[in-house]
Amino acid sequence: MHEHPTGGIAAVDSTVAHPARVYNAWLGGRDNYLADQEAAELAAAANPQIVPAVRANRAFLGRAVRELVEKAGIRQFLDIGTGVPAADNTHEVAQRLDPGARVVYVDNDPVVLAHARALLVGTSEGATDYLQADVRDIDRILTAAQETLDLTQPVGLMLVAIMQYVPDADDPHSLTRRLVDALAPGSHLVLSHPAADIGAEAVAASMRVYNERAADHAGATPRTRDEVQRFFDGTELLAPGVVELPDWRPGPDDTPAPGLPMWCGVGRKP
Repeated sequence: MHEHPTGGIAAVDSTVAHPARVYNAWLGGRDNYLADQEAAELAAAANPQIVPAVRANRAFLGRAVRELVEKAGIRQFLDIGTGVPAADNTHEVAQRLDPGARVVYVDNDPVVLAHARALLVGTSEGATDYLQADVRDIDRILTAAQETLDLTQPVGLMLVAIMQYVPDADDPHSLTRRLVDALAPGSHLVLSHPAADIGAEAVAASMRVYNERAADHAGATPRTRDEVQRFFDGTELLAPGVVELPDWRPGPDDTPAPGLPMWCGVGRKP
């Protein structure tokens, strides 16, 4: 396990909302504080589609991981923006299909670090590791990931509901391209992102409420479908392309849910 750069577990500020903990509150989890609960409730009141979108986002992650293991032969994953452990984490889905699958989780929230040992309980054949780092720390992430993953072989790069926390000033598209460029051909990018062009007024209102209560570094920026599609530049988008969450390769038991304010897609590095 890779802990805070200064050593040990960083202090937790419970007075401001943080993405991983707010997400946990939306999923009905208990690993959050009053500030997170208030931000989650107010944002959901401004946009009632948030909670079903969060759950649909989790289902998309599971379908994408299964697709990569079963159809693309991916056996290792770099999951950035892990969040507090919940049901069907990346390693659980992957290792059910192949016990030898290897996963590295990355998140910048010390609360996630405190729960990381739950993430590290995988199969005896596979491997899991955890790194506390920000998605902007590209070099550090890639260096640490190589202790568990073989970056000369294809990797599933999971950027699920994380890039909205990187403002335009930090060029989130360039950060994503740097990560993809560091991976072997045959690697896949799995990405989901809040939409600026589905229920735009409600999304803007909920983001405003959230950002007022979030940690200074954690403000969220929704983006349009075209802006989300740019994250896949340099990859070959798998059908059906960049779509709403429930529309990405739904299973026979998945219920259509149009209008959820998130885009998602999966791209293959040629």
